[in-house]
Amino acid sequence: MQDLDFTGKIVLVTGGGAGIGRAIVEAFATRGARLVVAEINAERCADLREALAASATDALVSNTDVCDRAAVDALMAEVQARFGGLDVLVNNVGDFLGLIKPFAACTDEDLERLYAVNLKHIFTVTRAAIPLLQSRGRGGSIISISSIEAFRGIPMVTTYCAFKHAITGFTRSLALELGPDGIRVNAIAPETTETDQVRPSELIAPEHQAHIRRWIPLERFGRPQDAAGCALFLASELSAWVTGTTINLDGGALAAAGWYRDPNDLWTNVPVVSGNGFNF
Repeated sequence: MQDLDFTGKIVLVTGGGAGIGRAIVEAFATRGARLVVAEINAERCADLREALAASATDALVSNTDVCDRAAVDALMAEVQARFGGLDVLVNNVGDFLGLIKPFAACTDEDLERLYAVNLKHIFTVTRAAIPLLQSRGRGGSIISISSIEAFRGIPMVTTYCAFKHAITGFTRSLALELGPDGIRVNAIAPETTETDQVRPSELIAPEHQAHIRRWIPLERFGRPQDAAGCALFLASELSAWVTGTTINLDGGALAAAGWYRDPNDLWTNVPVVSGNGFNF
């Protein structure tokens, strides 16, 4: 489809070495984009460089910590020098950092770490990228990967959830600011997605795997390629009149709003629970 041809477009993806980020990188690469990838893990950088070189993709894979403002500024200067600007920015980095505990038990260090990796870096990278997007003229796109937790509460991960909610407001407000420049700003909010970071196939006890179809209307957890498809849409002319919005990439989980199917395939919002369903 011509609308999904990114030949000549420059696309920056943060955290593009694995999981959702890697799937997004590969999706743009197969459609002709010139790639910039910021990845903190050196081994992932090396692997991605090799893969993109094999596909003859024009790419800059940088071992960059996007939580470090100086490193981000240096990367943007390199992007400007090599590519002359940006057409698409995908803010993919985010992580709950394994911090699952009551909010009252969180330390200042916990809060700062969660802020840095889930929200502050989006501010830092986006602010640095805006001049590069503006330099390419109208048609730019900023996409942030959020979470389903941006639209519901989640106990024991309160701060992470708060930062995901903040991405929604950031997306809506920045869309208003950049609309006159022809730059669209959107977000993607996935439900749990099978990646190295989070593996529902391992976390959910084997005897409960068959019940996944009862929890999510489309009967499965996410795949990285699901997010990649949304990113392609939001970066393309197919979504030329879409800005300030978030795609709920959740298999219908939010629409269900607590409704589940019981063992007889009847819907209920008062399920009888025995155990927590996990391997812990």
